[in-house]
Amino acid sequence: MSDDSWDIAPPPFNAESALQTMRRFARDQRVLAERSEGWLLGADAVLKMSVEGGVLKVQLAKRPARTPEWDTYTLKSASESRKLQDEIKRRLTRWKDDE
Repeated sequence: MSDDSWDIAPPPFNAESALQTMRRFARDQRVLAERSEGWLLGADAVLKMSVEGGVLKVQLAKRPARTPEWDTYTLKSASESRKLQDEIKRRLTRWKDDE
């Protein structure tokens, strides 16, 4: 077997495009409502997204509340974005089961 290396780099991360993808993902969940300050589950803020300095900053609530505790994520690649989407799905499922 030859030891050829595949010097294929992933495409550069575009934070604006990633923000649009995350918004579309959140909208597709059908339980989140978009408001100016972020995304709401019922009347509780659970998700906030913004672009800062070429990276996507996301705040995800640990649990729905009027004043939630936030987990903050800084996304710098498409793979990090996909991992966060999986985490959002897990939390939404858990929150729905807790009701």
